[in-house]
Order: sequence, then structure tokens, then C-alpha cells
Amino acid sequence: MENQAGILLIVGACILALLVGAVRQKAEWLLNLVMRGILGTVVIYFVNGGLASAGISLGVGINAVTVLTSGILGIPGIVALYGIGLYRIL
Repeated sequence: MENQAGILLIVGACILALLVGAVRQKAEWLLNLVMRGILGTVVIYFVNGGLASAGISLGVGINAVTVLTSGILGIPGIVALYGIGLYRIL
């Protein structure tokens, strides 16, 4: 009986260590997504302002879809959003 209890304790500790590692990795991924979304929103805001002051009406709206796109894809996602906007006005 003691051997079984010891084995179960070791297996339980290993599973707990794996779960803690998985949660930490998910939290890091979520934080990365949020930070890229915030940075992407700031970039879109300033690019929209720069384009408006240059007289170019190619503004990309700031909404949940654009924040999520910039959060997942980063700078290439922002470029894609402006590319879609440019295609739309052609």
C-alpha cells in the first residue's frame, strides 16, 4: 500500500507541475495578445491622424475587430487593415 500511495503522490505532483506550467504559458500568451492589441490601437490612432492631416481619407476604424487583428497579427495585421482600406476606396 505504501508504494502505491508514493507512486500516486509522485504522479499527482508531476500533473500539478505540468498544469502550473501550462497556466503560466497561457497567461504569458494572453498578456502578449493584450499588449500587441493596445500597441496596435495606438499605431492605428496616430496613422489615422497623420493620414487625415495629409488630406488622405483612408482611416481605419478602431473597434473590436481591428484591435483583435492587430493583437493577433501585430504590425502585419495593421498593414493588412490599411491595405484592405486602400483596396476598398479604389
